Amino acid sequence: MFKRLNLGRLRLALALTIVSLGTGLAGFRLIEHLDWADAWYMTITTVSTVGYGEVRPFSEAGRIFVSFYILFNLVVVAYLVSVFTTFLFAGELRNLFKMYRTDQQIQRFSGHLILCGFGANGRRAYQELRANGVRVVVVEQDEQLMKDVSDGKTGEDYDGDGHPGGSIITVFGDATTDVVLQQAGVARASALITALAKDADNVFVALSARALNPHLKIIARAKLKTSESKLLSAGADAVVMPDEIGGSHMAKLVVRPEVIRFLDLISGLTADKLRLEELSYEQLRKEMRGQSIRELDVRSRTGATVIGLRLADGTFTVSPSADYRPAPGDVLLLLGSEEQIESLEVSFRQLGL
Repeated sequence: MFKRLNLGRLRLALALTIVSLGTGLAGFRLIEHLDWADAWYMTITTVSTVGYGEVRPFSEAGRIFVSFYILFNLVVVAYLVSVFTTFLFAGELRNLFKMYRTDQQIQRFSGHLILCGFGANGRRAYQELRANGVRVVVVEQDEQLMKDVSDGKTGEDYDGDGHPGGSIITVFGDATTDVVLQQAGVARASALITALAKDADNVFVALSARALNPHLKIIARAKLKTSESKLLSAGADAVVMPDEIGGSHMAKLVVRPEVIRFLDLISGLTADKLRLEELSYEQLRKEMRGQSIRELDVRSRTGATVIGLRLADGTFTVSPSADYRPAPGDVLLLLGSEEQIESLEVSFRQLGL
């Protein structure tokens, strides 16, 4: 988990230290007319309260200055002790090192996905992405939510180890700001999903992300139909409206229940789920390129089925002809169980892709 610490108290403590030292130097120079070395010596001995004595007898004004300066430094030292004790014993220092390590880890990421918002939609997207081996960096403002998720309090498994909770790489902050997106490595990411609660925030994230990475694939969540065109104009490649999909899904469970149950199999909402996979011409083994779908004989070799084809010009064909020979730019769409798709990967995909 990547936690941006609140360093306000530490910055204030350092600022007070600088002010205290500066005040001492200025006071001893202006009131007692000490040289820089003696002024520094008196400042340090007064701040540290060691009491080695004055370099020479002070005037009445000098003694009054030292009296108030000592009182002021008692407050400053007490505050410094409080701040550093918190950092040492309340886990802040450990979190600081964790932040640094995770920051360095994100700096090494390339081609990863950024997920903005970890609500119900964001969590579901994260699980699906991790199940498919995608490296994900989450951007979320609610630190308590992410702590509950990591501790397993939501009852969901995010590591795929069968136990609730899991380690999630997280940047805490407002996803609509450029600096937070840059912390998440937006310039090196391949895709971004923005699933924030407000449509306006998702529009702003899409605008910012597109400006920071013109080649980024952006998927946005929308609550209102009127937000769809705004998100597309802002730079989103696709817009998903969960509420609309949910309502349609419930209605179809009444009028076409078996179709919906089959779709649930594909989407992984049931235990015996099926998996949709895509295989491009460029991903095929070199010796298989140029063969027809019949000659590839995917079903006999793996059990998976070719259910569709996206041609290089972007058009889709359902149940393509067995005599069709995939060409450069074409993508085969396949359906099968986890075991069948794994067999497909071994038998047909070019090694290293």
